[in-house]
Amino acid sequence: MDLSAKLAAHFEDNIAATRDSLRVLGAPIAQAIELCFGSVTNNAKILACGNGGSAADAQHFIAELVGRFERDRLPLAGVALNTDTSILTAVGNDYGFDQIFSRQVSALGQPGDVLVAISTSGNSANVQCAITAAHEREMRVIALTGRGGGAIGEMLLDDDIHLCVPHDRTMRVQEVHILLLHVLCDGIDALLLGDHA
Repeated sequence: MDLSAKLAAHFEDNIAATRDSLRVLGAPIAQAIELCFGSVTNNAKILACGNGGSAADAQHFIAELVGRFERDRLPLAGVALNTDTSILTAVGNDYGFDQIFSRQVSALGQPGDVLVAISTSGNSANVQCAITAAHEREMRVIALTGRGGGAIGEMLLDDDIHLCVPHDRTMRVQEVHILLLHVLCDGIDALLLGDHA
């Protein structure tokens, strides 16, 4: 096995996935930045959810909002719906795993809030249920998916924002998702604090 060639192939594939994503997602990520900025500056909040690596991305994103990204600023309102093990296990036990996020959206979500729903396949049932609950609460949704968007891509409303990474491999989709979330954080901060190099 030629490990050097294997490593190089990963880097080249990542670069291609990133370039392809920039080409198709430039306009929607700008819209997502403006949507999140409008929410957090109008006494609303951002809820985020996902499973596995996407759960880690949701938690990471909310940590950047509540804590800080690259510059000091006031904390921004956000909740990662996959972090409270008591809620996750109680709801999962009593209502089923598909409801672990939607129950929280129904409890916490208000009009003006934003749901950031992350699913690499676009087919996570509990993320789909969260989106349905968000729509019922008159929230807008930013969906991060890959592989063509799956079922989530089909259920989004006209005023939702779909950031679908044009790649089929899970690791590449996840790599671009974290880039998109960092771009989202940087864009929010630029609108709040002014742009910087």
